[in-house]
Amino acid sequence: MSEFVWRPSADVVERANVTRLMRRHGVDDYWELVRRSQDEPDWFWAAAVEDMGLEFSTPWEHVSDLSRGPEWATWFVGGKVNIAWNCVHRWAERRPEALAAVSQGEGGERRELTWADMSLEVTRLAEALVRLGVEQGDRIAIFLPMSQEVAIASHACAHIGAIQVPIFSGFAAPAVAQRLQASEAKVAITTETSFRRGREVPMLEILEEARADSPTLEHVVLAPWDELLEDSPGELPPAELDSETPYLLTYTSGTTGKPKGVVHVQGGFLVSIAREVCYQADAGPEDVIHFATDMGWIMGPWTVVGGHAMGSTLVFAEGAPDWPSDRIWRLIEHERVSILGISPTLVRALIPHGEPESDLSSLRVMVTTGEPWNPEPYRWLHERVGGGRCPIINCSGGTEVGACFLSPTPAIPIKACSLGGPALGMAMDVVDGEGRSLVATGEVGELVCRKPFPGMTRGFWRDPERYLETYWSRFPGVWTHGDWASVDADGYWFLHGRSDDTLNIAGKRVGPAELESAAVEHPSVLEAAAVGIPHEVKGEVAWLFCIAAPGTTTDDGLAAEISELVARDLGKAFRPDRVVFVKALPKTRSAKIMRRAVRAKALGADLGDLSSLENPEALDEIAPAV
Repeated sequence: MSEFVWRPSADVVERANVTRLMRRHGVDDYWELVRRSQDEPDWFWAAAVEDMGLEFSTPWEHVSDLSRGPEWATWFVGGKVNIAWNCVHRWAERRPEALAAVSQGEGGERRELTWADMSLEVTRLAEALVRLGVEQGDRIAIFLPMSQEVAIASHACAHIGAIQVPIFSGFAAPAVAQRLQASEAKVAITTETSFRRGREVPMLEILEEARADSPTLEHVVLAPWDELLEDSPGELPPAELDSETPYLLTYTSGTTGKPKGVVHVQGGFLVSIAREVCYQADAGPEDVIHFATDMGWIMGPWTVVGGHAMGSTLVFAEGAPDWPSDRIWRLIEHERVSILGISPTLVRALIPHGEPESDLSSLRVMVTTGEPWNPEPYRWLHERVGGGRCPIINCSGGTEVGACFLSPTPAIPIKACSLGGPALGMAMDVVDGEGRSLVATGEVGELVCRKPFPGMTRGFWRDPERYLETYWSRFPGVWTHGDWASVDADGYWFLHGRSDDTLNIAGKRVGPAELESAAVEHPSVLEAAAVGIPHEVKGEVAWLFCIAAPGTTTDDGLAAEISELVARDLGKAFRPDRVVFVKALPKTRSAKIMRRAVRAKALGADLGDLSSLENPEALDEIAPAV
């Protein structure tokens, strides 16, 4: 059983945002607050909005509406809201000269924006987008490195009710094109070049290549956008939008080749993300937040919406956080970062470079997410980075969740590698194959959510059936997320990896079919199966098992060509770690490749139930091949 590595002092508990909420409502114990938030969700979400100071221009008539079933719940019904107002403009009125954003280029150049600056920039860009013909509901792709322009572009979309489509800045042109096509984007926002690990990344060139296959794209907006904004006076008021107005369309991969277009809305996304950053990460107006992330991962919008909703200063850093190796530590010292967001993968990559030599005394909270922790890297972060005085807020949710399912708060004791328990407002459970709760047993089972919540996706873009099949088909009326979880005797929750085929490479989820599709573009590859293999630094890497065409020489040269093809289509981050050639792949009677069996055989693990396999003999050559 894991031990407690964090126990909050009386001062930490006193200053915690969640303590303020508890006192407002006469709740003495945090876990009692969690239970009440699960039992009375309409009470909790309304109480959270009031406590956080979020502003609806028109009050809602009902907190929730479940008339179409939990799968299609709507929230803050009848209310009007705007994320740009809550995240930028209201702070410009209250704290105009305080810092809203800081940008650091990979070369060390530094820029900053006050709240007044940020508000004006957001409004002027929104006006320019309107001049380009953007209307409420139009999709705007954001293909940018992490910089203040990311926040400006994101909030400008919210200002006018456009739907932003953030695209991972490391994607190659085919992956960018796929998302432009699927979203039917009207405008794309990018920059001519960016830098990563000392190399120039031709962002505009990549986008223009993708644009050739994206007929709906009418305009490309380049940052910086000074010339475009010349005719923008900065006077357009933020649109008053129904709380269910689509706000964000972000793509995440499943186990099929087609990425899932996850839809989030203005009211639910704002309240869910703000709740997490306020009570779980404990952020406020005096905090400086830096999350080593990208807008193409849900933690990018987490930072931009949640951090700015709390009035915190956001620090953006172009390029890789570990190039040079001590960069992230120097950034914390220079900007006096108080809340650091970091993935276990990045921590594992930083450990070989030695202990930080920078002054990290400004840190008070560290937020981690992306994949399950290993004990040693967790302790290294806690002791060598946090000095034993900063809680690790290990959270887990997902792109489709719009926030976290599980997370502790600085105001409670925390166990190493644990996720604490259900986040506020989330009715979580761990169940067996029949849907029976395993929480009291400590056994590993499926992580599920028994009630809807404001931040959950409003379905997949133009694909409602796939949404229902993915999350609601296993147990009627219950969201099944695809994670293995358990709860220990003290009530602390732990995750044990994905229960589906999705790969998690450096904290980024990618469907095996996307890698396989790239591999079979090679004329010498007939079929391929991609599986995730544990890696001590990256968490998980991809191995590709390929069937070569008859007469092909299966050597290192061919493997290198296939790897290069995958990197070209998806980006260098997704280059397979190994390419293994086999004569056959195990398939079910419905002709589906059984990837879990391939992975288990490669790892020498339990193969599980193979009763649906048509050709179990195909597994025999996998072990010798690896």
